[in-house]
Amino acid sequence: MTDKEFIEEIKLLGINPTQEQLSQLEEYYNLLIEWNNKMNLTRITEKKEVYLKHFYDSLTINKIINLNDYNTLCDIGTGAGFPGIVLKIFYPHLEITLVDAREKKLKFLDEVIKKLNLKNISTKHIRAEEYSEKFDIVTARAVANIQKLLDYTMHLVKKNGYLIALKGDIDSELVEEVQTQINKQYTIKNIIKFNLPVEGSKRSLILIKNK
Repeated sequence: MTDKEFIEEIKLLGINPTQEQLSQLEEYYNLLIEWNNKMNLTRITEKKEVYLKHFYDSLTINKIINLNDYNTLCDIGTGAGFPGIVLKIFYPHLEITLVDAREKKLKFLDEVIKKLNLKNISTKHIRAEEYSEKFDIVTARAVANIQKLLDYTMHLVKKNGYLIALKGDIDSELVEEVQTQINKQYTIKNIIKFNLPVEGSKRSLILIKNK
């Protein structure tokens, strides 16, 4: 995905990027590559691939929810900051907490936050199941199967708030029996399946409401 394709595709998601946001994203990419030489942040390093499979992929959340309507967000198992850092760049009003059990990755994110001059965003070195804050939105990208993910995250979601799981192909994971079981305690509000532009990888978004 070229820079031009990235801009065109996120506009289709309803995002009109400013030059400052695009510059922040470029600096984020440069920091990612620099730090990836020192630690394992991502196996995807080619710029076109990062923009597609990390940056654009993070912003596909816009397909399932309007983040302008919410104030607080927690990104569980954030790793190198996907989707949390990307969302902060394009939704600066959000107060975001990045949670990961791997401290060295959080050191990288602290550097990104500092260099990009991001405000109202923090990192938390803790296992998700041990954390006890409450948020409007909790996100998790490729963290665990959906049933385990609920155990890790739903205690962090405010009443009437949402968990958004960003996944690949979930047909074998989210069978009817599993959906029925989830709906006994929570509410699956929406499931969106789509393919990434350019190369067509399968993606899924699952929106679960805390009753």
